[in-house]
Amino acid sequence: MADYDKESVRRTAQVKTEAAGEITLQYYEAGAGEGRLPLVMLHGGGPGASSWSNFGSALPGFAAEYRTLLVDQPGFGGSDKPTVVGNYYRFSADAVVALLDELGLEKVHLLGNSLGGGTAMRLALSYPDRVGRLVLMGPGGLSLNLFHADPTEGVQRLMDFGANPSKEALRAFISTMVVNQDLVTDELVEERFADATAPGAREAMASMGWSFWNPETAEDGMLWREAHQLRHHTLLTWGREDRVNPLDGALVALKLIPKAQLHVFPRCGHWAQIEAADEFRDVAVNFLARHKERS
Repeated sequence: MADYDKESVRRTAQVKTEAAGEITLQYYEAGAGEGRLPLVMLHGGGPGASSWSNFGSALPGFAAEYRTLLVDQPGFGGSDKPTVVGNYYRFSADAVVALLDELGLEKVHLLGNSLGGGTAMRLALSYPDRVGRLVLMGPGGLSLNLFHADPTEGVQRLMDFGANPSKEALRAFISTMVVNQDLVTDELVEERFADATAPGAREAMASMGWSFWNPETAEDGMLWREAHQLRHHTLLTWGREDRVNPLDGALVALKLIPKAQLHVFPRCGHWAQIEAADEFRDVAVNFLARHKERS
C-alpha cells in the first residue's frame, strides 16, 4: 500500500459560491480507483480541525481503492475563512459542490465525521444526483440525543475552549474524542493549537458556531427532521463510547433513513477512523464497494 506525505498530495482550488463569492479551498488528493466513484472525506469541526488531522493517517488505506479527496471545509485548515452565511452545513455543502464542479466531478461518495457528517448529509439532500453512498461517523445535525443531556461532555469542552483558548482546554477537548488517551499526544495538542489560533481561525469558528445558535439559521441545521427524505444507501458508524455525539444519537437516524444501516465500534470514541482505523476502513470500503449506479 502506497504512503503519502502531506505536501505531495496538497492541492488548492478557487471556487465560486452564491453565499461566499470566490473562495479558495484546500484539499488533498491521492489514489486512482479505476471504475469507481471518487471518495470525498469531510472532517469534524473542533478547534484546530482539518482534513489532514482527521483523515491524513487514513488516506493510504482508502486511496488504495478510491480516488480520495480530503477537503478542508470553509473556515478550517488551509481553506479560506469567510463569514458563514446561513447555516454552516448548507454553506459548506455549497462550497464542496462548487469544488466538485471545478474539478469536473459529477458524482462522488461522501464520508463525513461529526461536522463533516452534517455537511455530507446536507449535500446529499440538496444535490441528490451528485452523491453515490454516504458514510457518516457520529454526524452532527443528524445525531439526536434521546437520553444524554445537552450539551454533551465533548460539546461542553468545545465551548470551554472557545471561552478560554488555552492548550490545557484544547487537551481536555481532544481527550473526549478517544477512549485510548495515549492518542492525545503533546505533538497533537501543539499542532492543533497552532491551527486553532492561526489568523482568522477563532473568528471562523465563532461564525460557524453562531450559525447553529442563531434563531434565523439554527433550524436549517436540524437535519434529523429531514432524514426521512434521504434516499441514498447510508452507513451510520459510531464509537460505542462517543462522548461528543453519543450512541443514542444514532437511533432516530437509523429509524428514519430508509436505506440506513449502523455499525458500532467497541472501545472507541468520536474518531473511529483513528481509534479503530483498520476495522473502520474495512467496513467503509466494503459498504462503498457494493454501490451500483441505480441502487
